[in-house]
Amino acid sequence: MTSLDTYRTLGRSGLRVSPLALGTMTFGSDWGWGSDRDEARKIFDEYRGRGGNFVDTANQYTNGTSERFLGEFTDGIRDELVIATKYTLNTRPGDPNAGGNHRKSMVRSVEASLRRLNTDYIDLLYLHVWDATTPVEEILRAMDDLVRAGKVLYLGISDTPAWQVARMQTIADLRGWSSLVALQIEYSLVERTVERDLIPMAAELGLGVVPWSPLASGVLTGKYSRADLDHGGDLANPVGTRRTVAAANGALTERALDIAEVVKEVAAEIGETPSRVALAWTLLNPSVTAPIIGARTPAQLADNLGALDLVLPAEARTKLDRASAVDLGFPHEMLTRPMARGLIAGGTKLDPVSG
Repeated sequence: MTSLDTYRTLGRSGLRVSPLALGTMTFGSDWGWGSDRDEARKIFDEYRGRGGNFVDTANQYTNGTSERFLGEFTDGIRDELVIATKYTLNTRPGDPNAGGNHRKSMVRSVEASLRRLNTDYIDLLYLHVWDATTPVEEILRAMDDLVRAGKVLYLGISDTPAWQVARMQTIADLRGWSSLVALQIEYSLVERTVERDLIPMAAELGLGVVPWSPLASGVLTGKYSRADLDHGGDLANPVGTRRTVAAANGALTERALDIAEVVKEVAAEIGETPSRVALAWTLLNPSVTAPIIGARTPAQLADNLGALDLVLPAEARTKLDRASAVDLGFPHEMLTRPMARGLIAGGTKLDPVSG
């Protein structure tokens, strides 16, 4: 049992954030499926009214409308909030330097976000998506410069291979640059492969995990059926429908729908909604700081917030775990086999608490 005003520290920082973050990719109807200004305002006010302080956006969400709305909604209460935004996504198609992870993209994106958000600092800046071209030293030094200039307070990273994140965190520590405190990744009952490396890496290196799409783009709410698998949309474009986005994210699949059926069964058994069950399961992972909820209506937000009151029975947890299990792969599974453990220990008994 918890609430939005029962705050958690983010990673190895002292920054205090709510246990559910408000995602604002739905703020603005520019992409054809979001909330208009009045509806977005109601969602924001409801979240704030319950003590929520952790708001997530990005430079390109709804073509910048998301950040502009937040700039309006936070007027007079800016310092009471932890606002996270991201850079990487291209804001001027055709301009090769209007996107990517490099210094020019980062600095120009931050300056534009500051204007849209109507603020002089960003609480948490994420690298949004790994571009596989920019040297990590360039990224880290540019981030550190922004922190030293006071335009950014904390740093995070999203959608990047675990080995690159670990490398970056190590370099930052050794060079005395600002370290990363947050890792934003997809994590849900549908997407559990991050349990192989990304989540253990975050726990070891002091990054708080902030899951995006904990409801698998709405699939775990039970809103889709097999008939929706034939989506017929442009999977490279967020404009269109939520169903198209779900398909583009890889969430609308046969396997995902099978898992969603189990979520619905568990929800019916314990008298809850599928959304609350799916979110409550995500909150069970001790490395998770705050899943991001992307409600499109106040009713959806209220339903999602109910996950904070839900304690999943052990039988329900087991049922959900089994339905969504993924192979950990090599070397993780090999290292847990009796032969490997026996050869490593050589007969020595080790208290796992001390290990």
